[in-house]
Amino acid sequence: MITSVLVANRGEIACRIFRTCRASGIRTVAVHSDADEGALHARVADTAVRLPGDTPAETYLRADLIVKAAVAAGADAVHPGYGFLSENAAFARAVLDAGLVWIGPPPGAIEAMASKTRAKALLGLAPLNADEVTESDLPVLVKAAAGGGGRGMRVVRRLADLTPALEGARAEAASAFGDGEVFVEPYLGGDAGGRHVEVQILADTHGTVWALGTRDCSLQRRHQKVVEEAPAPGLSEELVDEMRALAVRAARAVDYTGAGTVEFLVAGGRAHFLEMNTRLQVEHPVTEAVFGIDLVAEQIRVAEGHALPAEPPPARGHAVEARLYAEDPAAGWTPQTGTLHRLAVPEGVRLDTGFGDGDVIGVHYDPMLAKVVAHAPTREEAVRTLAGALERAAVHGPVTNRDLLVASLRHEEFTSGRMDTGFYDRHLAALTAPAPDPYAPLAAALADAHGRSRFGGWRNLPSQPQTRRYLMAGEEHEVRYHHTRTGPAADGVHGVHVVHADASLVVLEADGVRRRFEVARYGDRVHVNATALTALPRFPEPEDQRAPGSLLAPMPGTVVRIADGLVTGSSVGAGEPILWLEAMKMQHVISAPAAGTLTELPVTTGQQVQVGTLLAVVQTT
Repeated sequence: MITSVLVANRGEIACRIFRTCRASGIRTVAVHSDADEGALHARVADTAVRLPGDTPAETYLRADLIVKAAVAAGADAVHPGYGFLSENAAFARAVLDAGLVWIGPPPGAIEAMASKTRAKALLGLAPLNADEVTESDLPVLVKAAAGGGGRGMRVVRRLADLTPALEGARAEAASAFGDGEVFVEPYLGGDAGGRHVEVQILADTHGTVWALGTRDCSLQRRHQKVVEEAPAPGLSEELVDEMRALAVRAARAVDYTGAGTVEFLVAGGRAHFLEMNTRLQVEHPVTEAVFGIDLVAEQIRVAEGHALPAEPPPARGHAVEARLYAEDPAAGWTPQTGTLHRLAVPEGVRLDTGFGDGDVIGVHYDPMLAKVVAHAPTREEAVRTLAGALERAAVHGPVTNRDLLVASLRHEEFTSGRMDTGFYDRHLAALTAPAPDPYAPLAAALADAHGRSRFGGWRNLPSQPQTRRYLMAGEEHEVRYHHTRTGPAADGVHGVHVVHADASLVVLEADGVRRRFEVARYGDRVHVNATALTALPRFPEPEDQRAPGSLLAPMPGTVVRIADGLVTGSSVGAGEPILWLEAMKMQHVISAPAAGTLTELPVTTGQQVQVGTLLAVVQTT
């Protein structure tokens, strides 16, 4: 019997595993980096052990430190979660060698499937030879042999881009997984209309293997999943049976035990094997909802030696999951940092998160804030429920992809089940077009004005209008209002009556329709329902004078590479890479905005930069 589990992970997945452990009466042990000292997963565990340092390489990727922590804390089992060391066979062996229970597949199975190239060979498939790729093979996908999450992946559409793509993918894969091996395969996504479909498997040590239906994960950005659902809609029964059979065959080929996932790219009515993930997936909650099981609890039972029933429980209904990220989709999916003041979703949906109100989103780890999951009898109901819950959720803090998620779930291509992996390539501009609430600035101003005067703001003598300025969706809005005997009244806004106004709630009536606006302010950041605004100073500050062509850091990060041979005075072309900035486990290219001359390059490789740091100046010609 397992009595105490150390989770060799952080954030949302650590908290989710702890939840099952607590329900099962199992004690929990967290590990945390210095950056995560006050993180939610470290707070909710029964015991927490520090891993000195901030970066993954110093902490969550240190197998020796994690095993030592498990022994010191008295844990008798280790659960790897997903990412980091979850698919590292050497780590699994180190856990077992320390006399601990490994809640995962055998090291040999991990090893056999950890490399996508070896996994393909095991199933009789082979990748392309990078040295033999020709124009007729394009487009191709350069992909890391180890790991996942979209890291170490590049789509190549021109032969001239292949070598830089290989170099960039190797560097990113080595940084993320400690393994720089990459391979090349035909790119079947995007233009080809491919869908990303996967099969959840669960196997015990007694020879039983379950194939728990399918999941569709086609809505992706940067090869990372954004929206997932179970079952995958619109697939023929024959194709589903084929994928389930191959998934079971892959599991049996390596004597697999525990939870795992076999992934496919479905295009042209055929399923193409992608890889087998020898761990729990981020999107496992949709399978749990449809089959009514707890996959983490089943992982623990399998690790204890219990047998699965001969057949899995029947599937019921449909489930959809959306990943809420701290990122700006309209600005190249740029990760965001800062304080998450509040995160709350309506009842009726599942929220898996590694953040509590007031926690800080840092620069060292993935920017996913939470997963929101809806389950209903039909797909239509599940999608509608999830979209409504996200729309009404309170997400106060940095910019997130919440509005994009709502728009995606309501897009006709998605609601009809016709989406593919090129969804955001086609629709991102339309989905991220600003659609702010026109009454939000007025509501913000009225809430801000509440209580400013001990006499309620009204005077017997006529008062001058008050003015507030806000930045909303990139545009400045000025609001004018004045105080009356019955309360504040808007100036210059015809047909709008202020029914109620206090510091957190404003009710307006326009054309006989009343609308409620919940208002929260944190410094100069104001959230009015789902609309975010920035309060501007009464008197505008002098603008920061920057030379034309200045390239500023869009996020905190580390300069990991400067383009070869690039020095002050070099000529650059429009879109030509100047340097690479690494933040939140991804590399971001900083490119020349136009053709010109590089007149300033004040940063060096390895330098840490903050948002707004001057990286380079390109003087146009």
